[in-house]
Amino acid sequence: MGEKVLYVQFNQDFSSLGVGTGQGWSLESVTSVDKLERIHEAQASDGVRIVERLFSSSLVAIVSSQSPRKLRVCHFKKGNEICNYSYANTILAVRLNRARLVVCLEEMLYIHNIRDMKILHTIRDTPPNPNGILGLSVNADNSYLAYPGSATTGQVQVFDAFNLQAKIVIHAHASPLASLAFNMSGTLLATASEKGTVIRIFRTDDGSRLFEFRRGMRRCASIYSIAFSPDDAFLAVSSNTETVHVFQLQQPQEVREEAPSNSWMDWMKASLPSQVTEVWAQGRAFATITTPFQGTQSVVAVTSVSGTDGPKFRVLVASYDGFLYIYGLNTQEGGECTLLKQHRYPRLTGDADSKNKSPTNVGSASYAGIVKGRSPQCMSDSDKMAEMRNAVNQSTAPTNENEFPTLQ
Repeated sequence: MGEKVLYVQFNQDFSSLGVGTGQGWSLESVTSVDKLERIHEAQASDGVRIVERLFSSSLVAIVSSQSPRKLRVCHFKKGNEICNYSYANTILAVRLNRARLVVCLEEMLYIHNIRDMKILHTIRDTPPNPNGILGLSVNADNSYLAYPGSATTGQVQVFDAFNLQAKIVIHAHASPLASLAFNMSGTLLATASEKGTVIRIFRTDDGSRLFEFRRGMRRCASIYSIAFSPDDAFLAVSSNTETVHVFQLQQPQEVREEAPSNSWMDWMKASLPSQVTEVWAQGRAFATITTPFQGTQSVVAVTSVSGTDGPKFRVLVASYDGFLYIYGLNTQEGGECTLLKQHRYPRLTGDADSKNKSPTNVGSASYAGIVKGRSPQCMSDSDKMAEMRNAVNQSTAPTNENEFPTLQ
């Protein structure tokens, strides 16, 4: 993509990729190894810094570079801006599922009901969170929200965004948080600190630690992205280094059973300080990827993608360098992953039909809530909310990428 990439993020089921650039935004289908299909695009000369799609629906949340305090929620297929909200400070992150839409400011969180965009709850005076570290579980039944509980340590606040009540506090790391992510069901939470050497996984019901993985011992790293596979078997982690690590969550039971209780290893562990034995208990990477870049931000996913060998788990690395990298993953042996395909994000075409269908211009007016009055499409507020509900309901239907033909 010739335009500078400002934002890259997968949707909740990793079937599409949202790309924001200095010239606009696009959605790309990532369901095939061999091709990156354009689902939709819209030009915006002021640049787009956040693009979040709700599953495979036509609902997308957009924040522009020129108006970083304004959130626009659009039905991109029909070209309707359903609503827009302005906030007191810059929007740092947006997360959504079928029940909630959450907006993250540096010291405040807004929780909206996604079906009518009413503000249900505001979490005020959160610890400073300048990087917008935020997680929202995909599962709408629990809608767990995770955010930093401290600016000086790796404390995590888990909030039930469905029932609007605090759930649990997890003391995950000694250093401040750098990244976190829920699994699909919202039962597990993975965390990494600014030190970046250890990734931990906790249960969200009681905060107990289930897994601890060591990314590396020789150097610290800035963790960019963490992602569970849909079946919770693997966890992928990207950083500012050239290596993407893939960890396996299942521990081989036969190894545990074969080790005698009075082995020399047990004796050594009993003789060593607890800090040392804790390091020994940390799991190492099951598989690794050596990317052709380092120091460039990226997001990762482990998901099933169709190829010539059928649908299989692949590791997707979407980089701010303008490329999507697709790697094969040997789920039995692990090891170094092989690059299967490298796709450049297509340039925005500036297609007239696309521009007419898409709300692209972002004004500077301030709004306290849902936009009142007549829109360019002459829709009433009730009609807009009906569009919102329909889009949310559409996200529960099976994905049909034929519904979104590739732009020519």
